[in-house]
Amino acid sequence: MRYIVILMLTGLIVGCVNVEPPPVLVLHGQTMGTSYSVQIAQPPSTVALEALRQDIEQTLEDINAQMSTYRPESELSRFNHSASTDWQPVSHDLATVVQTAQEISELSGGAFDVTVGPLVNLWGFGPDPSQFSPPTAEDLAAARARVGYQQLEVRLDPPALRKQHPELMVDLSAIAKGYAVDRVAEQLDAAGISAYLVEIGGELRGLGYKQPDQPWRVAIERPYRDERTPLRVITLNQLALATSGDYRNYFVYDGRTYSHTIDPATGEPVTHDLTSVTVLDPSAMRADALATALLVLGPESGQQWAAQHQIAALFIQRRDDDSFVVTQTESFGQLNP
Repeated sequence: MRYIVILMLTGLIVGCVNVEPPPVLVLHGQTMGTSYSVQIAQPPSTVALEALRQDIEQTLEDINAQMSTYRPESELSRFNHSASTDWQPVSHDLATVVQTAQEISELSGGAFDVTVGPLVNLWGFGPDPSQFSPPTAEDLAAARARVGYQQLEVRLDPPALRKQHPELMVDLSAIAKGYAVDRVAEQLDAAGISAYLVEIGGELRGLGYKQPDQPWRVAIERPYRDERTPLRVITLNQLALATSGDYRNYFVYDGRTYSHTIDPATGEPVTHDLTSVTVLDPSAMRADALATALLVLGPESGQQWAAQHQIAALFIQRRDDDSFVVTQTESFGQLNP
């Protein structure tokens, strides 16, 4: 599971004038092992808000039932537990997410890989009981044999998945929450809502304005392990944002820190000094996956790849003295000057 580094900015001080801001409706709850929040500015009177809330929660429940690795009865868990190498029918939603994941895997040269589940579990960061010591070389080699996006096939018509290795596993934790954000945003669009901010586990997508002169504003955190302070304020309008970081989910063994971000090429946690990557994209699903890919690629390769593919990304590197170096691609600067 990735821990995201976003602070929600809910207030704005405008002098001492007592002006009543337009109403903002907030729907919130639990989903996908985390929380969700939907903020709607000036909801239309024609929208049945309780019905909308129920529809949103049903959509989130459906996605959880399809893509969770923590639910043994989910579609994805059933696929993972099957040893069959035949095509296995799945929902269109699940096939769509895997299709996008495979496209980004190919584009990133495997830096993003949803088959990394056995390695995530081996290092104690998956749904299996956690361990707080590195695996043996033998266990690592055995897990790596079961990893590789090239061993996973997907089709959309009819929707189905197929594994080439009977013990292949798929972990969508680095893309499914972004997909869920997009689905909720689509529901709000269909309901005629023109100003909203959707957040699930730190992945966000915004449209319109919170108030007539105030866009939706969120803050990227400074990547400290023991405190939460803002680094950069971002405005979101027709944009999604996702951040991948290495400093919320980790363990320390024999004086060395092991991050939950696994490099599929080595089978081990990343060791470079890139500690956080934020991506802006119209799709929260793509932003979610791209942020993970860039964190795996590291500071030099990640920035080169992002610039080559015109990805709007902000990179934070940690120095030995706990200071930070912040860089961004040209595309990121154009979207948030």
